[in-house]
Amino acid sequence: MQGVKLPVTVKCEINVLLIAVTGLGLLTRLYGIQIPTSVVFDEVYYGQFVSLYMKRVFFIDESGPPLGHMILALGGYLGDFDGNFVWNRIGAEYTSNVPVWTLRLIPALCGSLCVPLGYLLMVELGYSHFTALGASLLLLMENSLIVQSRFMLLDSVLIFFLLLAVVSYLRFYKAPKSSLWKWLWLFLSGVSCAFAVGVKYMGLFTYLLLLGLAAVHTWHVIGDKTLRNGKVLVQVVVRFLALVVMPALLYLGFFYVHLILLYRSGPHDQMMSSAFQASLEGGLSRITQGQPLEVAFGSQVTLRSASSKPLPCWLHSHKANYPIRYENGRGSSHQQQVTCYPFKDVNNWWIIKDPSRQSLVVSSPPRPVRHGDIIQLLHGMTSRFLNTHDVAAPMSPHSQEVTGYIDFNVSMPAQNLWRVDITNRESDRDVWKTILSEVQLIHVNTSAVLKLSGASLPDWGFRQLEVVGDKIYKGYQQSGVWNVEEHRYGKSHEQKERELELKSPTHDDISRNLTFMAKFIELQWKMLTVRNEESEHKYSSLPLEWITMDTNIAYWLHPSSNAQIHLIGNSVNWTLANIALFVYMLLFLMYLLRRRRNIEDIPEACWEQLVLAGVVCSGGWAVNYLPFFLMEKTLFLYHYLPALTFQILQIPVVVEHLYTHVLRSPSQQKAFGGVILAALCSVYFCYRTFSPLTYGQPELTSEELAALRWRESWDILFRKR
Repeated sequence: MQGVKLPVTVKCEINVLLIAVTGLGLLTRLYGIQIPTSVVFDEVYYGQFVSLYMKRVFFIDESGPPLGHMILALGGYLGDFDGNFVWNRIGAEYTSNVPVWTLRLIPALCGSLCVPLGYLLMVELGYSHFTALGASLLLLMENSLIVQSRFMLLDSVLIFFLLLAVVSYLRFYKAPKSSLWKWLWLFLSGVSCAFAVGVKYMGLFTYLLLLGLAAVHTWHVIGDKTLRNGKVLVQVVVRFLALVVMPALLYLGFFYVHLILLYRSGPHDQMMSSAFQASLEGGLSRITQGQPLEVAFGSQVTLRSASSKPLPCWLHSHKANYPIRYENGRGSSHQQQVTCYPFKDVNNWWIIKDPSRQSLVVSSPPRPVRHGDIIQLLHGMTSRFLNTHDVAAPMSPHSQEVTGYIDFNVSMPAQNLWRVDITNRESDRDVWKTILSEVQLIHVNTSAVLKLSGASLPDWGFRQLEVVGDKIYKGYQQSGVWNVEEHRYGKSHEQKERELELKSPTHDDISRNLTFMAKFIELQWKMLTVRNEESEHKYSSLPLEWITMDTNIAYWLHPSSNAQIHLIGNSVNWTLANIALFVYMLLFLMYLLRRRRNIEDIPEACWEQLVLAGVVCSGGWAVNYLPFFLMEKTLFLYHYLPALTFQILQIPVVVEHLYTHVLRSPSQQKAFGGVILAALCSVYFCYRTFSPLTYGQPELTSEELAALRWRESWDILFRKR
């Protein structure tokens, strides 16, 4: 005990400026977040998913990964939300069971913490604490960021993780080589990148920028001859694990939790495969529970198209024939229509028949259908064989017509033999399995593949979807793949008994749980490929309109007064950000050209600092803005906010550089200091002027609202009294 020195003391340094800007961030974002107590703009969209989480009901949202929705749902969980609210219109009053404050709390906290993160980012880039304070104040008084933070929306959460990822990586990069904290900061950066991508796919842009920066730094480490080979290898491997492997594992984890939470059948089931649907509680699993696993000769089946475009549907026939002639004058076979029907129906049932036997029931023991077997498909309710022949399809004349064969004795023989091709087979003698097997049905006579064309038939076809025989089918296409969804072993020999059997439930119990990876791959593919029809929105805008804020969005209007909330930015901030970006580009190009001529205007350390700040701020603006010019989707002003955040952080970078390295005389610096103070006052004035539209209070008169319309293109709403 003699070696122990008492008392044990801990020294703590507190950055008062950082504490102050954090407090102000919390005040500006959390103040009155329960106002209004009604649905605000995209809360009507995200609220639906929160309710589904509360009820554990499966859904798919093609706009992004599930983490963002889970974060919003956490707010609902903290407020004991039961999910019972109809999210059908903007402005609908919340009922007493909706915890408005907790639902908006997490986005508000994330928006608040973006302010101190802006401060820390400037410090990590090597700029002074005065510059860091200026950066945090500009973020603090940016009206658009405040508005987007105060409601159940995801952009503030995204920006928080983006800034945290960048700050953490810079801390790692600047930390002493011997520090253990160095590697913890690296892993925190990787975690933040994963969370950013998990909230919105937009997070991928900054993640790739950070990966590029890390790759350059890693390349420098590889070239450092002062490090031993073993140490270099460890550095490279740890960076790869932290910034690539761990984010990928976390991304998988988000989906794992998502699928664990949402185990009940829901409104989006039909977008997924039969196997996926059968893994959910209720819905299809109730119908398919107890079905035989192996399809046999004599099986009664429904065949679902693997394609969900334009709609999920089942192979179908009914007692109606193709018209003798179509509207364009082309003739048809006038045989029974075969379609794809997007609803469950008794006319979706077909019987798998062995062409060499007359029996329509399953033998004992059952004879399973295998890959490569030749079968006939008999329609259960009309007893017509599935047939195709060299007659043009009604809507797709380059393909063959598919029919339920009727012998009109007109020299048109039956061509009703089909070869079973199991596309996801493990061997050439695989058995056709219910739900699990993906099957192509290839016509024996013409080699045409049974395929959903996607076209809708006219009124004579009851607007059902067209099925064709495609002779030029190549490769794997979901539209030419089918799977058995409902299945029973047929036992009735007579048609009347068979019709009753087709209407009865199945009975044998077979379990068919999908693995997590199979579910993840299918869900991720659907999210990336399934798109809702994009429609023009009153407040949609183009990327070019964002830079100068030519547009705004009315988020909420009080039903009886002029109180309202708009997504409008701080005009002074946006102007300064555009100027700063332009000035930085001029400075960078000038220094680059002069350095090429061996003229060094600033020390090497200052040049490296300026380049790093440009990569982070200007690069962050570019990667979060320019990709929108390539996107074919409905865009809104809030899509610009991540880019705007990095652009605002460029302002103090340019200001300090001009003050320190360009303006050399004290008089110039003093005058420039006055300009800086005037600019900050202008930012505050603009923030205060538009705060009634930011917070929804106090209510303004029509004349005061009209005075806030600084641009003709802004849509400020007011009631005439």
